[in-house]
Amino acid sequence: MAEAQSGGPTARRIVLGSQLRRLRERAEITRAEAGYHIRGSESKISRMELGRVGFKERDIVDLLALYGVDDPTERDQFLDLVRQAGEPGWWHRYSDLMPTWFQDLVGLQEAASRLQMYELQFVPGLLQTEEYARALVSQGRPDLATAETERLVALRMSRQNILRSLSAPKLWAVVDESVLHRPIGGARVLREQIDHLLEVTRLPNVTLQVVPYALSGYAAEGSFSILRFTEPELPDLVYLEHLGGAAYLDRPEEIERYSRVADRLTVDAETPSHTRQFLVKRRQEI
Repeated sequence: MAEAQSGGPTARRIVLGSQLRRLRERAEITRAEAGYHIRGSESKISRMELGRVGFKERDIVDLLALYGVDDPTERDQFLDLVRQAGEPGWWHRYSDLMPTWFQDLVGLQEAASRLQMYELQFVPGLLQTEEYARALVSQGRPDLATAETERLVALRMSRQNILRSLSAPKLWAVVDESVLHRPIGGARVLREQIDHLLEVTRLPNVTLQVVPYALSGYAAEGSFSILRFTEPELPDLVYLEHLGGAAYLDRPEEIERYSRVADRLTVDAETPSHTRQFLVKRRQEI
């Protein structure tokens, strides 16, 4: 049985769910039969195999027996991984502030090997300064920031640690030029944000490009992110956020469509080196 080395409980659930599906199919057992065996339903088995729910150890013990996994060592290894998948991520202490769909994003970003994103309005969260983030979270009134506001800012800053971790993903961000003209937090905060972008893009795993006004709006109608993984059990995902929640797209044709858009954006945008020059010039203008 392959070990689930992916970072974060969300990714581990997906990997383990995929392993459960392979065991079930090898045993030629339907989802309905498996669901009945654990006093559940076909839809419960489907959610487990997709990694969309946590695993109860009793259910896994019963399923492994049903699927013919009799070797005690193999069974114990699987159960150890189930326990690891049930361990909360570092962001658990912020769970009261985050909807489930966003907790999933944080977990998946921890496991991704490559992050591609396009932003129309704001500097991507993984590249924001503390004051820029505070201005956004407080809806433009950082002077009225509450304890909850500060915790949200702390969460955003903690998420950025993945860019400097030993298993740091490759981050390729494309932003619309308007992002650098939108005075989030005021002129000083925007200048400091641009300074931060110049600093963080020196990291070997971070690339930033700016789409100039002349080509803005042609390739994409809205912001999106593509998460890519090295583990075969983890499908590439497109993440789309909206006011009331988020959507994850994983169908091959959807991934292909957004990948083509991402490629077009990198062509329309200034090169990474020209983007740095653009940032320096823009900072001088503020």
